[in-house]
Amino acid sequence: VAGAALQGIFRNPLVGPQIIGVSSGAALGGALALLLFSSLFITISFAFLGGLLAIVLVFLLGLNRHGSSLLMLILAGVIINAFFAALISLITYFADPNNTLQTIVFWLMGSFATATYLKVNVLLPVVIIAGGIIFALRFRINVLSLGEENAQALGLPVTATRWTILICVTLITSATVAVSGTIGWVGLIIPHIARLISGHDHRVLLPASALTGAIYLIAVDTLARSMTSAEIPLSVITALIGAPIFALLIHSMNKKVADL
Repeated sequence: VAGAALQGIFRNPLVGPQIIGVSSGAALGGALALLLFSSLFITISFAFLGGLLAIVLVFLLGLNRHGSSLLMLILAGVIINAFFAALISLITYFADPNNTLQTIVFWLMGSFATATYLKVNVLLPVVIIAGGIIFALRFRINVLSLGEENAQALGLPVTATRWTILICVTLITSATVAVSGTIGWVGLIIPHIARLISGHDHRVLLPASALTGAIYLIAVDTLARSMTSAEIPLSVITALIGAPIFALLIHSMNKKVADL
């Protein structure tokens, strides 16, 4: 859902929570909370603040006198990702190797092994509320996907709509990262698979992305638990699947541009 919404408002199929720095910001906040505290609520709060900080920094770096271009926003996301990754490495360096370090490293790799009903009960309201707001704005996302100028001509408050969706995306991403760690490539790849099934209309694409993402992660988790005697981190499998698909997407886009 988060990936489909981002790709819609930015009109770019190569955008996702991981690409523009939301995931790394949430991971930084969550890792810092795990280092200093042990509360799930504090971890989610820190993850949200980290993701929100990443979004703000990306927009500040991507702004120019003509506004914010999509290319500059993506490049700014790459910079923020690299910077936050260095800070996460610094946190793991200072973590207690006999206790906290193992928790942080295992959490950063992504896993459903530590999922409990308590965590689900904390995660569910955040995802339902933020996801519900995004779904309520599905018509506006359709308008934004036509272009910023067309959206303004139709009377859509572009800035307010975009920031509302970005905050909801940050909430969803930070809550899921706080519970299951960083599981990359899902928000980038799943909307493309759902788009092949349901089309480009966000009224159908958003619920299709949610359902496709759930099925995909269940399959990946089953694979992670059954391939070896020890559970493989989910981020390893999603990266092995997602990176080649991402390369194919870039190749497909370059081919379309060349044909024009």
